[in-house]
Amino acid sequence: MTEPKSLADRIEDALPQTQCTKCGYQGCRPYAEAIAAGSAEINQCPPGGAEGVQRLSSITGRAVIPINPVNGLERPRAVAFIDESLCIGCTLCIQACPVDAIVGAAKQMHSIVADLCTGCDLCVAPCPVDCIVMYPVTETSGWAAWSQADAESARARHDFRAARLQREREENDARLAAKAVAKLAAVDRLSPENEAEQAEKERKRAIIAAAMERARLKAEAAKAEKAAQEDKNQE
Repeated sequence: MTEPKSLADRIEDALPQTQCTKCGYQGCRPYAEAIAAGSAEINQCPPGGAEGVQRLSSITGRAVIPINPVNGLERPRAVAFIDESLCIGCTLCIQACPVDAIVGAAKQMHSIVADLCTGCDLCVAPCPVDCIVMYPVTETSGWAAWSQADAESARARHDFRAARLQREREENDARLAAKAVAKLAAVDRLSPENEAEQAEKERKRAIIAAAMERARLKAEAAKAEKAAQEDKNQE
């Protein structure tokens, strides 16, 4: 039997999944959770526009209100464009894109995959050479310029990217942990010939042990945070 969706789930389903952070939160899911918790209003999503507010109103029972101009204005859908003659291949735009819509590699030209771009414009600010601009591609705005299929596709790419980044962090942490264990073993194998060398051995051992403890505490905190988030999502 399928578990009924939580209020946050239903709110998230009604958001455009541009992951633009204009709402003041780090993506559509955190914003949905904030609305469900009563700590955010339903008018903080410019990409969703007026229709988006109506959608959220029907789910939450809150009154329909205009988009908050502090979060931005409802505009035609835009797509990022990179002037490849100016691109220096710094990869900062790739790191900023929440849906992996930019292709390229370090010190090589980057390009936008227009069909995947959500128009979030998060890639514009980090560019050190100002080679990225946003071009409107529709005359309509809000959900009139964005479909539910677009939203679902963007969410899938965003979730895939998040999972990939998490996996890469875990793999990197594992490599660093193995490296620390190897270094500690190498230090333990040292045979000091005097007090100065013994003191140096203990100093190195203490530094490595402290680094390993910090890594352990960081891993435990990340695990606890992940478990708490999973519990929250099931509420």
